[in-house]
Amino acid sequence: MTEEKFIFNQIHIEATRNASDDFNLFHDKHKWLQITHNPFKGPIVLGFQLNTLIEYQMRLYRDAHHENQIIAENELHYSNYQTTFVNALRPDREFHLNIKKTLIKTIPELTLANRVSIKSDNKTVLLGFKKETKKPLFLSDTDLSILPDLNDLPDCSTVAGTEFFLKRKYVNNGNAKNFLSGSLAEQSDYFDELAGLAHYPEIFPCSLSSGALLEKAQIEDNHDFKRNPMVYTSHSISVNRNHLKLLKNNDKLHILVKQLPESKTQTLNQTNIMLRIYECFGVLEGGEVLFRMRMCLVPLEEILNNLNKKSQ
Repeated sequence: MTEEKFIFNQIHIEATRNASDDFNLFHDKHKWLQITHNPFKGPIVLGFQLNTLIEYQMRLYRDAHHENQIIAENELHYSNYQTTFVNALRPDREFHLNIKKTLIKTIPELTLANRVSIKSDNKTVLLGFKKETKKPLFLSDTDLSILPDLNDLPDCSTVAGTEFFLKRKYVNNGNAKNFLSGSLAEQSDYFDELAGLAHYPEIFPCSLSSGALLEKAQIEDNHDFKRNPMVYTSHSISVNRNHLKLLKNNDKLHILVKQLPESKTQTLNQTNIMLRIYECFGVLEGGEVLFRMRMCLVPLEEILNNLNKKSQ
């Protein structure tokens, strides 16, 4: 088991939100005040920022424990993250990231798994796991090969015959470096021009989905982010490391977003609050599926109402 202590400052939040085009008001050092009944009393750290810190610390953990050889020899090409957000994390607050000892399972297939958690002020901020597998753990049954050539479709459009909203992004090294630095990861471990090193981190391309969700809500629903803010409750992410190696500066990335119908069978733990579930896919220009992701959100107002009921 390893445990490390960290602190995010507001400048780290600025770097990551700008690098990923995330205009959520919860992270804005001025506009957080405009959110109706905002309980956080200031800007908060991004969920993908925490995931990237986990990614980097897990990278160091795998190196230190000589586990990359196991991953390579057994062709464990998928990197999987499942994180549940329990509480928000504010900047300038000390927090601790805990990584549990690796469990190696062979049934039904070889898997390397680590439990992770983040705590601050004796409160749990995040719980989850990081797993290395041969196949994606999330949304593996979704077949995207039937889609038309996404390169021919306009940005911010609905893919004909589907429920997918298409957002087109272009990745670049500068944004990836800023995102890493803002997430307390060492950018030179991924990018070094003199050494000819340019390897994109796993979470950065996934983080661009957050801005895609915001644009989808803005275009399709004219969503009011001040009066009806949404908060993430969980991320479930599978990244194909082989396809990640193909990613290079100024490459096109198609982000597909589909919202599932709300259901009383899919609720926030121990509440009647229905989850708003989004399935997201990152598709490279050649059609390769870089990442598969399931994100769950709920309206902040419903969480506050539920807390008020409990306190009465």
